[in-house]
Amino acid sequence: MRAFALVVLMMFGAGCVTQAERAAQVQRDVEDMVRVYGPGCEKLGFKRDSDPWRDCVLRLATKDSLEQRRDFTTTNCIGSRGFFHCSTF
Repeated sequence: MRAFALVVLMMFGAGCVTQAERAAQVQRDVEDMVRVYGPGCEKLGFKRDSDPWRDCVLRLATKDSLEQRRDFTTTNCIGSRGFFHCSTF
């Protein structure tokens, strides 16, 4: 029992992230968004590093994120011994 508790405690400890690590990850995410969506927003006529350009980058990133989630489906089946009812969402 103690070994199990120790393993669980170690798993929780390994999952902890410091504030600096979280900030670095957010910075990498922002740089990726700017790299991917920035040129497209410039082609749409927004001046780089302006508030409307930043808004465009965020909107395009959000749109793509929502479209990726929409492609996810799950199937649930309930029943027993050959009598199943399945639903896909």
